[in-house]
Amino acid sequence: MGVISDLKGDRDFLLASSILNANQMTLGDDIKALGDSVDWIHVDVMDGHFVTNMSFGPGVLRSLRTWFPKSFIDVHIMAAPAENFIGMFADAGPDVITTQIEATNHGHRVAQIIRSAGIRPGIALNPATPVSLVEPLLPFVDLVLVMTVNPGYGGQKLIPEVLTKLKELVRFRVVHSLDYLIEVDGGVKAENAPSLVSSGCDVLVAGNAIFGADDPASAVGAIRKKITDRHGV
Repeated sequence: MGVISDLKGDRDFLLASSILNANQMTLGDDIKALGDSVDWIHVDVMDGHFVTNMSFGPGVLRSLRTWFPKSFIDVHIMAAPAENFIGMFADAGPDVITTQIEATNHGHRVAQIIRSAGIRPGIALNPATPVSLVEPLLPFVDLVLVMTVNPGYGGQKLIPEVLTKLKELVRFRVVHSLDYLIEVDGGVKAENAPSLVSSGCDVLVAGNAIFGADDPASAVGAIRKKITDRHGV
């Protein structure tokens, strides 16, 4: 079974909730309240060096795995050098580890290390980074994360010019018969979610749009409804 069929099944898109802007004092309860409305839990790891913010360590990830043993946990490491951070997070039990192409000179090796730990590897690229920079790695990863804001902080506005990368990645996937998921993170909300799916996005990461809402579960429903109304899915 291929990556896309394995992870997406018969769903037209997946929705991941980023916990970056969630209330850290009630994190477990807030995620639990979402129930099955989201498909993945997205964990942003920041080192205060590669990006100016700092966030979660492996201890939080281990706790998440304990609280939610059956959930699909998607870890995005924004730290440099990327290879120095893989081991500590791999031991905490994520399903996917995505690293930034800009955070290492050894992208292929990083992907190998992640896969050898029994975890699916992903590669992320910042808004100013062209798709051509990650093309040599695409046969070796299961996910490509397109950052639609400059990484570091939640609540930013999506940069629409970045959406051309989605179509490039879809085209490359078809031409080379590859099987990676395309994920988008940054400024995702109900209003722009349909255009993201139309452009080829398989996984939408929403953080502030969910946990910044008065009713996070209803916010998830609003995102799904916008996409369904536009695409009939």
